[in-house]
Amino acid sequence: MVHVLNVYTISAFVALGGLLFGFDISSISGIVDTDQYKNFYGNPLGTTQGLITSAMAGGSLIGALSSSVLGDLLSRKVTIQIGTVFWCIGAALQSASNGIAMLITGRALAGICIGLTSALVPIYQSEIAPRKIRGRVVSFQHFAITCGMTIQYFVEYGCSFIDSTAAFRIPWAIQAVPAIILGIGLFWFPRSPRWLASKDRWDEALKVLAFLRTTKNDINDPLVLAEYREIEDQIRFEREIDSSSLRELISKKMRKRVLLAMAIQMLGQLSGANMLNYYIVYVFQSAGVSNPKLAASFQYLIKVFLTIPAVLWADKWGRRPFLLVGAVIMGFWFFVIGGLFMRYGQPDPVLNQPYTWVIIDHPAVSRTIQACCYLATATFSASWGPVSWIYPPEIVPLRIRSMSVSLALATNWTTNYALGFGVPPLLRSIRWRLFFLFGSFNLLAAVTVWFTAPETKLRTLEEMDEIFEHEKPLWKSFFSFRESNSLDRLAHDIEMEKLGISSVGHTDSSDGRRSFDRLPGKLENGE
Repeated sequence: MVHVLNVYTISAFVALGGLLFGFDISSISGIVDTDQYKNFYGNPLGTTQGLITSAMAGGSLIGALSSSVLGDLLSRKVTIQIGTVFWCIGAALQSASNGIAMLITGRALAGICIGLTSALVPIYQSEIAPRKIRGRVVSFQHFAITCGMTIQYFVEYGCSFIDSTAAFRIPWAIQAVPAIILGIGLFWFPRSPRWLASKDRWDEALKVLAFLRTTKNDINDPLVLAEYREIEDQIRFEREIDSSSLRELISKKMRKRVLLAMAIQMLGQLSGANMLNYYIVYVFQSAGVSNPKLAASFQYLIKVFLTIPAVLWADKWGRRPFLLVGAVIMGFWFFVIGGLFMRYGQPDPVLNQPYTWVIIDHPAVSRTIQACCYLATATFSASWGPVSWIYPPEIVPLRIRSMSVSLALATNWTTNYALGFGVPPLLRSIRWRLFFLFGSFNLLAAVTVWFTAPETKLRTLEEMDEIFEHEKPLWKSFFSFRESNSLDRLAHDIEMEKLGISSVGHTDSSDGRRSFDRLPGKLENGE
């Protein structure tokens, strides 16, 4: 019998945090070009619109930096629930806003939720998932983001035909619905077994592992015991280091991994995908695309469907190929877009527009730019979109995982804030050169991954030290991968030796850890 609650269903449900993220991204892109929005808020352009858009990223930065402390203290699950409260408050302020100041405040408060959930949802998913499907279940985060963006955009598109402020108030208000479902539903979900173990709640950690890995909650299942023992050994080793988490975070051994996690998140933002998320309508208008709002809707459908390959095959193909190939192809599309704008564009004769460079009477060029935007979006959704969420939580040990992911997401939101604030004025000042800039960032991303990012598929979270310290130089191999069977070997040894847990309540009196006892009927080796 299959559990209704299992790794897949739990990971999919908690990915509602990603749905909120997607809602917030689209909450601006589908509104900025409506007359109702322009008339009510005084047609914000350039820096003013940048402030409105980037307010969410500013709040998310605060949430991301807070996530490590709250996630370690209160658990990943409880902190996500706290985030949903901020989201509901922010959604209420946005939908009831009477001016730009109140709108910015609401977006900033909602951003605190996004900062907390974007950091802790992938951690929670990676910590409950078996190594062989970890990439798949963490990919649910990005899939949920794309679904949220698509749902919200089409809601906004439908509401844009309402001739009143309800055109933007209704979409902003309904954002609270999935947050309420997530916050309440999490009461019935388990805490992360690795977080429980870090708090010496060993009985609960073993029960949760058994619940997640077996259909009969068998705490003596060999694979459950093997994973339990790996977690125990890793925590014991980390405690024997005699170093504070902060000191370990900046130590020579961990510095490379932390900086890599930060770089992956930053370069994912600099790929240009979020620029298209926020301002695709502006790009299509300046390119001369007819009905740009309807054309933009297809981008969001593409995002949903093109995330599916990563969900299905991230654990088969690996993280490294997705990142390398994705960066090169995305860079190509942005260079093509920039080149077409440079060759066929001209200064905009109409003043007070969000852009100052347009393509006029070149329908084939307009359609090509539209197609390249779709292809760049598709490439990101199939590569950097999901993998940038998978990679940071899995490359650092439990002791500093929350702090490392917090820094990585803080880097994400700092970059996101800069883009949200900077793109509107850059569209008006450097024009087509903006696309060349994003193309160059993608090439930088490919070089960074080639030299610094090892393959992590099919490895347990406790095996990352071996990957970063003993693997051959990365530039010698495209995949840079050697599969490990250590968990399977340990499970086999446990099964052959009949190791098990004598009773749920039996723990070592010195430190609270569970003792592994030999079950009756099996002699010791050599006896």
